[in-house]
Amino acid sequence: MTRQEQKEERRKAILMTGLKLFVERGYHETKIADIAAAVPMSTGLMFHYFASKEELLLEIVRMGAEGTKAADYNPDVPPDLFLTGFLRQLFFYAKDQPMVFYIFVLMGQVRRPGMPEEAGKIANSVHTVENTAGLIEAGQAQGLFHEGDPLSMSGCFWASVQGIMEEMAVNPQMHPPEPEWLVAMLRKK
Repeated sequence: MTRQEQKEERRKAILMTGLKLFVERGYHETKIADIAAAVPMSTGLMFHYFASKEELLLEIVRMGAEGTKAADYNPDVPPDLFLTGFLRQLFFYAKDQPMVFYIFVLMGQVRRPGMPEEAGKIANSVHTVENTAGLIEAGQAQGLFHEGDPLSMSGCFWASVQGIMEEMAVNPQMHPPEPEWLVAMLRKK
């Protein structure tokens, strides 16, 4: 392994360790020394990778925001089938890569008051609820989804997904639900 590859591996280890500790202990309760010890590396060396705990948080939140761009809707697929397929892929990927659960949790946490403002701005720049509301509206026009405010319906849908991801972050033995169960909240009876 080259020096550059070793450096990138160590950087990735810092990001994943920071993510895990921020979720498990809380951002404010996690010290940079805690992250360095868990990697393991010296605290001084860690500052060569990230100048501060907030810089590390911002990088993790940017990764989370970038990951949400994978859900681009294909208008040739009915909205209910798109959402079902998207959730199936999300749950499968998250089971394979458990840090996805932690990203969901952290993205929810940084939107709350008391967290670094810049992290909240990045997390709030993700418009998943608004984008899904448009998808729900299209599903309503096609007679697939029941009537109601698409934005409220989308908010409830994503709150359910968020709750599932949070539960699976703390309970790795839990199996994800069938995506059809969640999409059924939107479907006409």
